[in-house]
Amino acid sequence: MTVLQLVNNWFKNFAYETQNLFFFSLRLVGAFFSRRWYVTETMEQMYLIGVGSLYLVVLTGIFAGQGFAFAFSVELADFGAKNYLGRIMSIAIIRELGPVLTGLMFAARVAAGITAEIGAMKSAHQIDAMVAFGIDPIKKIAVPRTIALVIMLPMLTIICDAIALLGAWVIAVFVAHVTSTMYWSAVRDRLIFGNLFIGLMKPVVFSFVIAFIACYKGFASKGGTKGVGQATTQSVVMASITILIVNFFITRVVFSWIKGYL
Repeated sequence: MTVLQLVNNWFKNFAYETQNLFFFSLRLVGAFFSRRWYVTETMEQMYLIGVGSLYLVVLTGIFAGQGFAFAFSVELADFGAKNYLGRIMSIAIIRELGPVLTGLMFAARVAAGITAEIGAMKSAHQIDAMVAFGIDPIKKIAVPRTIALVIMLPMLTIICDAIALLGAWVIAVFVAHVTSTMYWSAVRDRLIFGNLFIGLMKPVVFSFVIAFIACYKGFASKGGTKGVGQATTQSVVMASITILIVNFFITRVVFSWIKGYL
C-alpha cells in the first residue's frame, strides 16, 4: 500500500468518525429534552467523576503552579521584575494552565473510564437489554455522565487554579523572595472579568468535548474486550487532542470579543 493510499484511507476514516460523532452528539443533546431524568445516576456520577478526581487535580495544580512559578521567577530575576510574578502566574493559570491541565486530566481519567464502562456494557449486551425493556441507553447512560462533567469540571478547574496559585505563592515567597502582600496584590489585580470568563468558559466546553467523545467511543466499540481496549485508547487520544485544538480557537475568538475587559 502506497503512502498516498494510506493518507487517503486516513482521511476517509477521519471523515467517517467525525460524521458519526456529530450525529451521536445531536442524539445526546436531544436526549436532554426528553422527560425522564435519572437523578440518582447523575448524583452518583458527580461523586465518581468529581470527588474521585479531586486528588489528581490537587496534585496537578500544586506541582504545575510551583514549576511554572520557579521557571518564571528565574527569568524575571534577570530583568529585575520579580514583582510581576503574581501577575504573570494569575494570567497563565486562570486563562490557560488551570483549564487545560484539568481538562487533560479528565480526558485521561474520566474519558477512559466512561468509554470502558459503556464498552463493557455493550460487550455484555446490557445496552441491548435496555433497548428491549424500552429504556433509552443514551438518556440512561450518557446524559447523567454529561451533566456530571459539565458541573464538576468547572468546579475542579477553580480548585486547580486556587491550588496552583497557592503553590506559586510558596515559590514566590521562599525562592524568589517576593513578599506575600505584593504577590497576592498582583494576583488580585488580574482577577478581572475577561480572565475569569475565559477561565470558566473553557472547562464548560471541554466537558462537552470529553462527554461526547467518551460516550460515542463507548457506544461504537465492537470486537469484545479487545475492541473495548482500543476504543478506550482512542477516546483518551481524541479527547486530549480535541481539547488542545478547541483551547486554541476559544482563546483566539474570545480574546477578540472581550479584549476590552483584559
